[in-house]
Amino acid sequence: MPSLSPLKAFLHSSFLLSSVAAEDTAAEVLAFAHTHVQVFPESMESRVYRTAEANEVQQSLIWLLDIPVMRMIDRQQQSKDSVFFRDGLRRIDFVLSYTDDKDEKKQERRKVYEANLEKVGLQLEVEDKSESEDGKTFFVKIHAPWEVLATYADVLKIKVPFKVNDIPDNNEMPMNWMSTPFRLPDHIMHPEPDFFTAPFNKSKSDFFLIDDKDTFFPPSTRNRIVYYILSRCSYFRDECADKDKKGIKRLLNNGTYTSAFPLHDSRYWMRAKDANCESERYNLYKHWARFFCFFKEQPLNLVSLFFCSLLYVLLSVSVSLFIEKKSSFPFSKEICSEEIGGNIIMCPLCDKKCGYWKLNTTCNSSWQSHLFDNVGTVFFAIFMGIWVTLFLEFWKRRQARLEYEWDLVDFEEEQQQLQLRPEYETKCTNRKMNRITQEMEPYLPITSKCARTCLSGATVLFWISLIIACIIGVIAYRLAVYAAFASIMKDSPTAQLQVVGPLITPQLATSVTASCINFIIIMILNLMYERVAVWITDMEIPKTHLEYENKLTVKMFLFQFVNYYSSCFYVAFFKGKFVGHPGDYSYMFGSKLRNEECDPGGCLIELTTQLVIVMTGKQVWGNIQEALVPWLMNWWGSRKARSHPESLYSRWEQDHDLQGFGQLGLFYEYLEMVIQFGFITLFVASFPLAPLMALINNIIEVRVDAWKLTTQFRRPVAAKAHSIGAWQEILNGMAVLSVVTNAFIVAFTSDMIPRLVYMYAYQPDGEMNMKGYINNSLSVFNISAIPTDNRPDSDENPFWFNSTIHTTCRYRDYRYPPGHEKAYQHTMQFWHILAAKLAFIIIMEHVVFFVKFFVAWMIPDVPSDVRARVKRERYLVQEYLHNYEVEKLKIQLSQNTHEECTCAPMIYPSLPRHEVLSECL
Repeated sequence: MPSLSPLKAFLHSSFLLSSVAAEDTAAEVLAFAHTHVQVFPESMESRVYRTAEANEVQQSLIWLLDIPVMRMIDRQQQSKDSVFFRDGLRRIDFVLSYTDDKDEKKQERRKVYEANLEKVGLQLEVEDKSESEDGKTFFVKIHAPWEVLATYADVLKIKVPFKVNDIPDNNEMPMNWMSTPFRLPDHIMHPEPDFFTAPFNKSKSDFFLIDDKDTFFPPSTRNRIVYYILSRCSYFRDECADKDKKGIKRLLNNGTYTSAFPLHDSRYWMRAKDANCESERYNLYKHWARFFCFFKEQPLNLVSLFFCSLLYVLLSVSVSLFIEKKSSFPFSKEICSEEIGGNIIMCPLCDKKCGYWKLNTTCNSSWQSHLFDNVGTVFFAIFMGIWVTLFLEFWKRRQARLEYEWDLVDFEEEQQQLQLRPEYETKCTNRKMNRITQEMEPYLPITSKCARTCLSGATVLFWISLIIACIIGVIAYRLAVYAAFASIMKDSPTAQLQVVGPLITPQLATSVTASCINFIIIMILNLMYERVAVWITDMEIPKTHLEYENKLTVKMFLFQFVNYYSSCFYVAFFKGKFVGHPGDYSYMFGSKLRNEECDPGGCLIELTTQLVIVMTGKQVWGNIQEALVPWLMNWWGSRKARSHPESLYSRWEQDHDLQGFGQLGLFYEYLEMVIQFGFITLFVASFPLAPLMALINNIIEVRVDAWKLTTQFRRPVAAKAHSIGAWQEILNGMAVLSVVTNAFIVAFTSDMIPRLVYMYAYQPDGEMNMKGYINNSLSVFNISAIPTDNRPDSDENPFWFNSTIHTTCRYRDYRYPPGHEKAYQHTMQFWHILAAKLAFIIIMEHVVFFVKFFVAWMIPDVPSDVRARVKRERYLVQEYLHNYEVEKLKIQLSQNTHEECTCAPMIYPSLPRHEVLSECL
């Protein structure tokens, strides 16, 4: 009769029997197995058996569970907060969950699918629904043994270490001690030594640095391999003709399984009690997710982005301080003075409901506009065009370093392109011969592809047209409501307030309310279009995951670009440009709504208001949505389990109650950052403090994202990517566009060019100052010539207005006065200013583009030390592999000579193999 100790140890560890009870129970099972089944019980590793012989032993265990000794088991002593099977040895690499809803089709799918997983070599262990906290959820725990990991690591060409890096690290920066307060502990930043790596080869496993097979592949790699198998394993029987029924995604979509996820290795607020657990989740929460670590470097070594942003913000602050000192320009004094601005009567800004007004009433708004509208704006816009290039070039260098550190140097995205999406294989019923593989593969007919593409394009154009229609509606709101605000606020009590009274003007009220309405419309359209974009992308049936992401990226970015930036483009380049002049005003689409005018200080301050509301509102709302919604959903979903003791609330149940990260989780993070990048580059000339707001938001955003990933979401499945993909080209395109937009903002939205033209060419005293600029920039109109439809109502005029004394009013333009032979036509100064604006745009664009491309050419994309490491690694791989093959051949030849064998020598050993999915080969 076989030995008693192995089964006794198994029973003791699996069922927590006392030593005596385990010995008695093991003896009974051994006797039963020896008598009836003839199975050696040392091979038993779990309570779930698939073979017919082992089912007898299973039945014996079920019978033994009813004995009085087993009823005395105290479940409180068995902690289920673990990432291992019941034996405490095999690690849980993936978990599937389902509810038993008595659906025979689903039960059959699960049975066949799990049987096929075992054929591949995976090991399964089932947790009965009676063990779960809700009493209705089953959990299937999956473990990948060494043979499976080695086989698929070979298939996926996963890089593993074969030699410790022998290149000295000479990246010590001068005065490195100053960065000590910002550093994290070295064991957090560099938990493992640096290795040279090579693609894993199962037949040469002794070539690599394998100390322990259980820990050789990190959990992220194990999860990735298991998910690769789950995504391609079928749930049909061999005799079934339907070969397209495969993949965990389809099983999740049809409700066969409710979730599939890898496990976190511990709770986020405490280390795992099991010494074999890495507690990476705890370390990330402690050193990355806590807000009080905002000044610390991130574990991913992305601190270079922080230093670039810091320089950017310091420059923004210094420019703003410079502007504040210059806010006492002569033209600003002229507007605010009673002698000049108080004696200039301005024409009404709307029909009927707007009266005449004095120029000095815009003193505060003019000062605010001049705060950002000065010569410093030009240099800042030029600097921004160059800074964007520096940012992208240094990101390329950072990306190259991460590419090497994360073993992605030789990662070929063609591997991703060869991996068809399960949805593509399912929906494409047609087959054709692949010229390369000479195998039949699914394909989408060209007629169906064109029809789907046209429908998708039409849908995108419809939604973009909807955005434009909403913007036109907001513009109509501006035109209609301005007159109402002007009439209401004329006698409003707020106008009598000492501090804020002069600031609350009809222009400000119209701009703020319109910006808030526009922001609400933006958020509503975003929520609606996100679902539409995913739907039309699914409708196109992309062939690969890479193609799917690229299509969705283009659709989402195009929509978000128009949605977020269209209102800013209107204020920057259209408002106040098509107004006309008194007596011949322009109206919106022939209606009674007169086109908007800019303040005498320009439209720049309104563009700043629009940017502040939309950008800040988006950032605040995004952070609240990202942090609050998952927390509330998790709090509600786990309300029953919070009262359970730790020993009963298992690790897989804890993660099951968290939110799923989703396939497009990172996609929305990329999109958010790219939209923010557009705000701080496309319109930065109008609001130099936008980068400061972006930096503050990103400091918060990093910690919010880290908090939600470590505490509120399940562990994402590891995936490799060579770069940031299509987002890199989008950023490059926005960098080029930002030069154009900032040049046009400085030229047409700000008043810098007209001031310079006046100072150098039209200053009457010939001095280099701005004295008399305000009077020069305003044209004269005869009040008696204003048509009756445009004249203000008698009760709308202020008390000081007297039509017999005040016979003319002024308006913002460069036109000849009444009585001139070219009355109300543009003066020569207007054309000089227009020529100066166009010349400025051409010169600025050429200068900035030349510097941009020169800087991009000067800065190499790959750092020299990274290039040396890559070359060194490739050289060592060739050298070590050659030496390995030579030594292997010598050993085998010596063995063949010793045994006097006449057969041909075998270079590669014959290793046992599991069934490998055909698609992987």
